[in-house]
Amino acid sequence: MCLQDYHQETGVPLGVPLINRLTDTFPQLVVFKHEDCPGLIKLSRIRAAERDGHRCLSILMGNGGLYLLQELADGAMTGFAFPEMLVEVYDRFTSGDPESAEDVYDCYLPFLRHEQQPGFGLAIRKEVLRRRGALRSAAARTPATRLGPIEYAELDRLLARLERRLKDAG
Repeated sequence: MCLQDYHQETGVPLGVPLINRLTDTFPQLVVFKHEDCPGLIKLSRIRAAERDGHRCLSILMGNGGLYLLQELADGAMTGFAFPEMLVEVYDRFTSGDPESAEDVYDCYLPFLRHEQQPGFGLAIRKEVLRRRGALRSAAARTPATRLGPIEYAELDRLLARLERRLKDAG
């Protein structure tokens, strides 16, 4: 079982004492999906509690990858139109090369930030995934936001910028 800490959506903040109590009480709880903001201090407190005898959980970060390197624990479980970036950053970071992990992340950061905007971020992600061949259609169910000419122009600009940055980075 996975405990998702997303109080922005649920309205239920989860403090570290509660997380520890749930972890110790329910052995089927094995994963903690972190989506709190700010979150680094909470993750640090959870790991400190584990060193003090509380059961260890696998921690996956969410938040669309916005804080990937600051909050990377055991992995990521989040939406992003370029999942290969999440994998590459994780691989570089866990292989002992956090500097190059951050270099890769930095290439994608302007696009990542754009995609995570409330209101139309999912429409952006779906359109990119459609362009990349992962989806046949970028349509989303009502009342989803639809992209217009201005959003498409900005998307094209950011994708071209990302392509240039990746080419320059090798």
